[in-house]
Amino acid sequence: MIDADGRQVGIVGLQEALRMAEARGLDLIEVAASAQPPVCRIGDFDKYRYAQKKKTHDAKRHSATVKEVKVRARTEKHDVDFKVKHIRRFVGEGQRVKLSVWFRGREITHPELGKALLDQILEQVQDVAQAEGQARMEGRNMSVLLTPR
Repeated sequence: MIDADGRQVGIVGLQEALRMAEARGLDLIEVAASAQPPVCRIGDFDKYRYAQKKKTHDAKRHSATVKEVKVRARTEKHDVDFKVKHIRRFVGEGQRVKLSVWFRGREITHPELGKALLDQILEQVQDVAQAEGQARMEGRNMSVLLTPR
């Protein structure tokens, strides 16, 4: 058992541990149920639950970061180069990048222009990133996921 101050108390019976927690006006929290004997701590259960929730939220937020870079089907060369710099920076930081080409109006009738632009960008970043699968249409967008090499 661990005290509210973080000191290890030692092996204590269940009734004794509950009595100690109740004397301080706190809860008895089971920290490691699979350990032999189980590890418990005296503390405020709401604070403990909040801390656990915050840990899992932060872990999720940092683990699966996907940045999205959007370009149009008829984007000029300078603007494409600017977007390629962004892709290189994101991939250099270890993040995955979703590269999307979006079509407006009648541009959707020429998906080969978007595919050509995607291929051109993939060629420029092939030394730092690789495509995860083929480009696919999602409504008015054609997208591909890039991962660091």
